[in-house]
Amino acid sequence: MKKRQIIAVILVLAILLLGLTAFLLGGFIPQTQPAPTPSPKPTIKPTLTPLPSDNPSTTITPSPIPTNPASNAPTYTYQIINTYPHDTNAFTEGLIFHDGALFESTGGYGNSYLRRVDLASGSVLQEYALSSEFFGEGLTLVNGSLIQLTWLEHVGFVYDKETFSLLGNFSYATQGWGLTYDGAKLIMSDGSSTLYFIDPNSYTVTGQISVKDGDKAIHYLNELEYVNGDIYANIFMEQKIAVINPQTGLVKGWIDLTGIYQSSDSNAVLNGIAYDAQNDRLFVTGKNWPNLYQIKINPPQ
Repeated sequence: MKKRQIIAVILVLAILLLGLTAFLLGGFIPQTQPAPTPSPKPTIKPTLTPLPSDNPSTTITPSPIPTNPASNAPTYTYQIINTYPHDTNAFTEGLIFHDGALFESTGGYGNSYLRRVDLASGSVLQEYALSSEFFGEGLTLVNGSLIQLTWLEHVGFVYDKETFSLLGNFSYATQGWGLTYDGAKLIMSDGSSTLYFIDPNSYTVTGQISVKDGDKAIHYLNELEYVNGDIYANIFMEQKIAVINPQTGLVKGWIDLTGIYQSSDSNAVLNGIAYDAQNDRLFVTGKNWPNLYQIKINPPQ
């Protein structure tokens, strides 16, 4: 074979060898991967402020009522006259006194009752259990009927005072918190600064007032009692009672009950006002409190 032919064969073999090598190495050469498409950020829903609640599963701590320069409402103190036992399982939502006995509405799903309670011993004399779908709330007496609200269910119940037999029910649009009776109209709170006047026969709203201390709206109005022409109102999470003019909604005074009972349970708040008109006695208690107190209101110093 001529020298020139030998060189040509060598060149062809070299080219073939290089091609084979490139082919074999191609499977091992790292391939450039396309950049991954970033996942979209999850949508964060805004936190909604819930309605006020005195359900024990939801603790709400409103700011203390500040001193309002526009207010001339005096602050009254108290004196304990008598201390009576109170059922610590009673999550008190409504309280009245009539014919020598207390009538109490307790709250909690599966733990809501209408009760007749012996004042001296705190013993339950009579009881009606609400269905577990209802959360018992405010309570009042109209003639021979006990009227009890529920919290979120928009249903009120009417019972015979003596037998606790259910006579009927009615509905309302708001939450149900406190209830009292002024001799002509039902007065209801819904946890806001508004009190509603309701016809006790048709259960329709006939009027309403906004409760203010000077020019400041007072929210979290809770359990109510009608006392000598005024509305007494617990303020949820506060150890004070507002004395309210039912015509204007203005706070006439504050009853400061600071220190009457202390508990580490944040749900064991002051709630429950009952007035014995015949003997001019005022009673207060709270949710799951061990005591019910008869108090005397002292004038401002």
